[in-house]
Amino acid sequence: MWAQTLSGPFRFEQVEVAAPDPAALTPGHVLLATRAGALCGSDLPNFRGGLWPHPAAEDGWGATRAPGFPMHEIVGEVVASRHPDHSPGDLVVGWASMFDGIAELVVTDGDGLAGYDAGLPATTAVMLQPLACVLYAAEQLGDVTGQAVAVIGQGPIGLLFSSVLKARGASRVTGVDPVDRSDVARVFGVDETVTARAERWAGRLSDADRPSVVVEAVGHQISTLQPALDAVAPGGQVFYFGVPDDRVYPFDMMTFLRKNLTLRSGVTLERRRVLADAGAYLAEHPGLRDCYVTHVRPVAEVEAAFTAAISPRPGQLKIAVDMG
Repeated sequence: MWAQTLSGPFRFEQVEVAAPDPAALTPGHVLLATRAGALCGSDLPNFRGGLWPHPAAEDGWGATRAPGFPMHEIVGEVVASRHPDHSPGDLVVGWASMFDGIAELVVTDGDGLAGYDAGLPATTAVMLQPLACVLYAAEQLGDVTGQAVAVIGQGPIGLLFSSVLKARGASRVTGVDPVDRSDVARVFGVDETVTARAERWAGRLSDADRPSVVVEAVGHQISTLQPALDAVAPGGQVFYFGVPDDRVYPFDMMTFLRKNLTLRSGVTLERRRVLADAGAYLAEHPGLRDCYVTHVRPVAEVEAAFTAAISPRPGQLKIAVDMG
């Protein structure tokens, strides 16, 4: 089968590797023929040459040169299954559990997959995976009805947070990003677009304007956690969603203490449930379908897709890869 593999920083090459043996599937796993994938911010440090920082689920530390790495947001057709809820021919969306989704065939944990509306193109359906992550995170914040919220980072994840928190009853959603996202603010439920760095925004807030909830949706660096702590109202919540590249972050404990804050974070659990919830959410908010995935590249151009993703710009949100 074909697979794309990182041959060095900023460089992919297509290789031929042995296809997985359906007879070798372990209980709970499925073999997928991939149809589409999408780039997540957590894939980009590896493209730049960074070390894989997270323990792989099944066999220790992941390998940055493994065929198909790095991609976990996938859509595919079930070829073989040892999971009770997935059968050959099913169309599914979710996680490539070994982050090896840039390949013709992928073995993955069936608990991270769910069916989707077959009327959706695969390159649109792939958005259900990040949407599921955001829905699960938003649940952890509890009832936000009537509260002012702010989302630092208005890329593909941050805009989904803006949409979901508005739909969950937030009275006002502020989106903060140095990249101008005013063209899509309305469809994602953003009431106020702040085109500036988070530090400048936080430093200019009056006490009356402080949000009760701040979501940090940037990740990968340490500079945007402090503005979240500075901006949030006393007694408020900060949700750190972005994946950390650094194991240890400097943390302003005095501000955290004096403002009686709550800091939340975490990975997505109950994946099949929230993938189903994501399908229902997209059906209720059909306007997201046409504006979330802004660019689709064929898999032969996956290197160009990653190169584009590391440079956020107006008009560019989620980048999908067509595996056909």
